[in-house]
Amino acid sequence: MIRFERLTVITLGCILGSAVLLAALNLLTPAASAIHVPNFVISLVGKYLCYAILALAIDLVWGYAGILTLGHAAFFALGGYCMGMYLMREIGARGVYANPLLPDFMVFIGWKELPWYWHGFSHFWFALPMTMLAPAALAFAFGWFAFRSRVSGVYLSIITQALTYALMLAFFRNDMGFGGNNGMTDFKDILGIPLNREATAAGLMLITAAVLAAAFLLARAMIRSRFGKVLVAVRDAESRTRFLGYRPESYKLVVWVVSAMIAGIGGALYVPQIGIINPSEFAPGNSIEAVIWVAVGGRGTLAGAILGAILVNLGKTWLTSALPEVWLFAIGGLFIVVTLFMPRGIIGLFAAHAAPKAAAPSDAAPGAAPGAAAARSVAREAAG
Repeated sequence: MIRFERLTVITLGCILGSAVLLAALNLLTPAASAIHVPNFVISLVGKYLCYAILALAIDLVWGYAGILTLGHAAFFALGGYCMGMYLMREIGARGVYANPLLPDFMVFIGWKELPWYWHGFSHFWFALPMTMLAPAALAFAFGWFAFRSRVSGVYLSIITQALTYALMLAFFRNDMGFGGNNGMTDFKDILGIPLNREATAAGLMLITAAVLAAAFLLARAMIRSRFGKVLVAVRDAESRTRFLGYRPESYKLVVWVVSAMIAGIGGALYVPQIGIINPSEFAPGNSIEAVIWVAVGGRGTLAGAILGAILVNLGKTWLTSALPEVWLFAIGGLFIVVTLFMPRGIIGLFAAHAAPKAAAPSDAAPGAAPGAAAARSVAREAAG
């Protein structure tokens, strides 16, 4: 329990403290100063934090429900498209074609009126909840059929991969009304605040850090609750949990939808900081790469997912600029090394080194947790 609380405090301190420090060094120091943090670093950190939100969402379903998802980029991208629709509507008559109603790409391909599903996105209060509700609706529809059909294991992973691939192909079509291959870009402002201001970039990065911290606390509260204990039992011994009177598909569906909402809000924060959203965000490779982040940091730990997302993307930024042809081999080799030699990831490695005999089943990685222990814990609660 003490280690758990300390890990929570350390994680929150690193997320919020680092974000505040970087923002202060960006806004309060002169550009010529040796300690000044340039704008591109702020945008880069904001992107990493968005990726950390996605990794946290994946760890919630993979680490604690045993659902290896290879399609979570779909929920991330859907949230991003919802925010992109709002930002495009914010441009108004300032676009290239000066059309106050239609985005430039619609004017270019000859559309005469705004599609019905774009209505409402001129208002931030409508767009913001849609960044979570749209992924949640897709996740609910998918999960309802998949989990009630008891699809699991590699079959479920392949289906999730097919889902995001199908969405990528659909969004590439111009007649979908989302910009086709080029997607959406050339955003001007958000809530009337210009996106090209230094303070805006720092503010978005701070908001992303706060959302990541809130998502971490939400996920931690879920797994420490009675719901989380049943979820771990479902992960480790689904048949035994079912025999105790629980419905594993309902627990899977709830955590799947919550995870999709977290991923969606991560995508919504990603778009104004990067300045573009296009169908490539749906690519299955993005989902697979996000799974690697979680594996490197340590699945079933939450904090490890955040750590892995940041560390792997730091390495990617350096390698793709210094040795771009090596990156794909490096990420593949990293996954092999982690699978063979660090199955519990970086967090699990440190935890095992610090207290090799004190790991609790609920805090351990899924591969190391005994299924019977989780089922017995749920059985005791059910009997009590």
